[in-house]
This record gives sequence, C-alpha cells and structure tokens, in this order.
Amino acid sequence: MKKFFALALSAVMMLSLLAGCGSKDEPSTTEPEGGAAQEETASALNVAVFYYDYSDVYISSVRNALDGLFGEMGIKPNNYDGGGNQSMQTDQINTAIANGANLLIVNIVETSSPDAAQNAVEAARTAGIPIIFFNREVDDSVVSSYDQCAFVGTDAPEAGHMQGQLIGEYLLEHYDEVDLNKDGSISYVMFKGQEGNAEAEARTQFGVEDANAVLTEAGKPELVYYNASATDKYLVDQGGKWSAQAANDYMATILPEYSEANGNMVELIICNNDGMAEGAISALQTAGYNLGNDADGNPTSTVIPVFGVDATDSAKQLINEGKMTGTIKQDADGMASTIITLVENVESGAALMDNTSDFNVDEGVAKIRVPYGTYTGEEG
Repeated sequence: MKKFFALALSAVMMLSLLAGCGSKDEPSTTEPEGGAAQEETASALNVAVFYYDYSDVYISSVRNALDGLFGEMGIKPNNYDGGGNQSMQTDQINTAIANGANLLIVNIVETSSPDAAQNAVEAARTAGIPIIFFNREVDDSVVSSYDQCAFVGTDAPEAGHMQGQLIGEYLLEHYDEVDLNKDGSISYVMFKGQEGNAEAEARTQFGVEDANAVLTEAGKPELVYYNASATDKYLVDQGGKWSAQAANDYMATILPEYSEANGNMVELIICNNDGMAEGAISALQTAGYNLGNDADGNPTSTVIPVFGVDATDSAKQLINEGKMTGTIKQDADGMASTIITLVENVESGAALMDNTSDFNVDEGVAKIRVPYGTYTGEEG
C-alpha cells in the first residue's frame, strides 16, 4: 500500500510540473510585480497578412509597423511573402484559410486587373471572414462586392501632384546649376515601377505634368525626356518590383551614352518610389555624381537631382547627406495604425468600418486614404 501511494504521489507531482511548463500554443502566464501569476488573454483572431513582396523597402516598413502594433494587441500574425508572384499569393491565401485564419489582410500582387483581388474576396466570403486590402489599389467593385471588405491606401494622384510641385519649385530655384549643358532645358529620366499599377500610373503622369505647369508658368520650357526617340517617356521595372536593382541597371546603361562629355547628360531623375531612387543614386555615384556634402554642408561633387516617393529611412538619410533631393512621404506608420483600427473593430465584433469618421473615407465605398507629405530634409 505504501508503494502504491508513493507511485501516485510521484505521478501527481509530474503532472503538476508539466502543467507549469505549458506549451507554445497555450496562453502564457506572467508574474506581475507584487501579485500572483495572471493568465494573459489570447486574442480569438487568427490573422494572416499577405505582402506582395518583402524586398520592397516601403512594404517592409509597413510590415515592421504592423508587427509592432499587433504585438501590443497580443496578436502574432502569420505573415506571408508573395515574392511578386500572384499565383503564389493566391495559394497562400487558400492555405491560410484552410489553417483557420479568420481575418485576411492583403497587399495584393496583381493590380493590372481586378481578378486576383476578386478571387481573394470570394475566398474570404466563402469562409465567412473579413478581408482588408492595403497599399496596392484594388477596384471599387471588388471592395463593394462584399460587406466585410475594406481597403486602406492612399490617393494615388496626390503623390504625383505633390512630387511634380516639389520638382518644379526646386528647378526654378536651381535652374542654371541643374542645366548642365546650358541648352536652356532640363533632360530627365522617369522610373515608373510597374505597368498597370494605379500609383505608378498617377505618379508618372502628374509628377511630370505638374512640374511642367510650374516651369511654364514661370516662363521656362517643359522637361525634355532624355531619349527623344522613346515612345514611352518612362522606364519600367520588368520584374514589377519597383526595385533599386532595376533603376541601377538602367542608369548604368544610360550614363555612358548620356554624359556631360557628350553634352546630353541626364539632368533630373524622377522615381515613383525611393527604392528606385536609391538604385539610380548608386549608379550616379559610380560615375562620380551625388557623393554627398562635406562637413560644412557643401556638395563634394556635381549633384543630379533625384526625387522619390515613400520617405523611407534610407532615403531620408540620403537626403540629409546631400545625395538625394526630395521625396514624398507615404506614411507607413499611418497606414499600419489605420489597418489596426479595422482589426480592432473585427476583434470587438463591431462593423468593419466603424470608428473611421476621423479618416479620409471615399464616398460610397469602404476605402480609407492615408495622406502623403513632403520630405526634403527639414525634419532632420
């Protein structure tokens, strides 16, 4: 009998130890200062976030901001890298739903047609779960097709208008020094990013149109595309990734032919994101341009003005070092916090678009627009 009780006691102690250890899949307990251990409340949300491509610098900024805010909510999202491949992302969405995801947050890969986004909506509708698109514009018809669908992004033309105004004003102030060959006009390159993308289309159009409006109003000629024989007045990242590498490769090819020595030097570079701006600057630096300022803030080389969009940390550093001229701020933190407002609605059981009266919401469709800003280094 003594042996039986000894064995029973040993078993109870072992079970207690195992229970105290817990597992990674169970809510953890914490020991607050001066109090007993309290069990953390685990969120009922199983959030899956789908990014079009981790390599995009701006998207990485949004991801870092979202992860931090999710952490404050006690949520660990399942993040997916689409790698710029829509088929891969579609498979990821289906897999996440099969694994129990009950909220989808999607940075859609394919933006040239509404089909991919609509397919994602249909998958969410079938599962009876909400879906939030962000950053890469989806058609109004897609968002309106499901009452648990919303979009968080920007007003695509706004960035182009702001960039064009910024470029035009800069050129008026620095026209003679930018006009390297002294022919009275400014030769430019435009890095578009991706065909069919709403942001790329608007930035390409208005970045040039609005700069020309500022110039002509002041009696200056319009910008001149560096390659007069080109049908399209822009260069596209054929990989669809708006990448620094694509811009660097283009500039490395352009600069040997379009140079100061040949009298046709590219005098202005307009980029639809900061990643491409960084790639262009790298090529310029290899050729001896945009090497930055000295200790007194004076340029140590000829500077070709380079403008981007996003205001990433690395771009702001380049601007503050005198290697880049300006950028339009796409607010990664603001986009993340706006998304989280919708996530909190889902978690609380409120309607998806509740608590958004202070946001810029499109009339008649569940789309929220996060405003842009201008960055030229004044913020430090």
